[in-house]
Amino acid sequence: LHSNADKGDGTVKYVLTGDGAGTLFLIDEKSGDIHATKRLDREEKAMYTLHAKVLDRNTNAELEPDTEFNIKIHDINDNAPRFEKEVFYASVPEMSEVGTSVVTVTATDADDQTYGNSAKLVYSILQGQPYFSVDSENGTIKTALPGMDREVKEHYQVVIQAKDMAGQMGGLSGTTTVSITLSDVNDSPPRFANHSFRVTTVESTDIGGAIGRIKADDPDVGHNAEMEYSIVGGHDTFNIITDQATQEGVIIIKKALDYESKRDYDFRVEVKNTYLDARFIHGVQFKDYATVKVTVEDVDEPPVFARNPYIIEVHEDTAAGSFVGVVLARDPDADNKPVKYSIDRHTDLERLFNVDSVNGTITTLKSLDREMSKWHNISLVATEINNPRQTTRVPVFIKVLDVNDNAPEFAMSYDTFVCENVKAGQVHKIC
Repeated sequence: LHSNADKGDGTVKYVLTGDGAGTLFLIDEKSGDIHATKRLDREEKAMYTLHAKVLDRNTNAELEPDTEFNIKIHDINDNAPRFEKEVFYASVPEMSEVGTSVVTVTATDADDQTYGNSAKLVYSILQGQPYFSVDSENGTIKTALPGMDREVKEHYQVVIQAKDMAGQMGGLSGTTTVSITLSDVNDSPPRFANHSFRVTTVESTDIGGAIGRIKADDPDVGHNAEMEYSIVGGHDTFNIITDQATQEGVIIIKKALDYESKRDYDFRVEVKNTYLDARFIHGVQFKDYATVKVTVEDVDEPPVFARNPYIIEVHEDTAAGSFVGVVLARDPDADNKPVKYSIDRHTDLERLFNVDSVNGTITTLKSLDREMSKWHNISLVATEINNPRQTTRVPVFIKVLDVNDNAPEFAMSYDTFVCENVKAGQVHKIC
């Protein structure tokens, strides 16, 4: 700074006040030269406002009014571009068309945006070609290859560079990594690896019980891999449902099995995706078929009575040892093993009846009295001779029929008297 009042004789004194005066900026009070005391950073402060005074050195009188002036810091390219994150995560549907936007990653440069090219950024891809490209101006990453299949490759690492000075030589640069995942679309149908399944079950399986599982493969994931199983044309004896957790087809029984009646079944199962994508169903059958053969195995079943229950009538005057009735049981297995009969004595504590262990004939052990008991409820047991653990019980209700075996009796004894002079045919009266 220089004042017109300064004649160069040392009588003028220069004084500096304002932003950074005395610390960042110093003025030579004799010459008016201003110096910076340390390196200036435009990104820290781009402009300083200062005030200069011209004083008489001897009297400190102001020789001129205060002068305000600005020191503006010119930018140099001393800041490299920086991305907000070191790693970005993004996804894009598989099979997307070329040019589909994935994500935009932008960098910032602390240099002056309005001065030169220090903050003019150009984006380029260092890693990730030929699968992806990046817009050089705005950092938008796009797909660059058609038919990118998640089932072939799911994850990609893309490295993006931002370079200032409009990408020219000598510019500074920064990089970031973008982890890109191909999200699934339903472009793969379910398929059976084996188109024939064999299932074995025992005839005693309960209705509603599962007898086996079959599985189709679908390389998709999530709801795109969800499947539905069904029996083609339906079936009287079996049904198939889908286990939502494992995507398996569970074969269940809806009608009781009988080894002696039918031992082998076969039916056709269809599997298809629950959700379809209209873009991929053309020309591709999104269902598959398999044959299921079910073999029923025999189990040792307990005897079966011809009737349940039995109701038998017998007269009360029947003598001990007389015939009452017959029960019949048979082994339902193919071997038709012989059975023996017995009475559960807990149901015949008075031991009024007996049963022939071979032919099931029920006889009386004692005479019956209807007036004592009109009904006798006993349990008959049929047991396989070769396997005593196989037993079956059946209730037998025996009704005792009445016979005229009791003379009439007066309900009480009667005492009476008659007057001595009563006439013949006269009803008794008080004398």
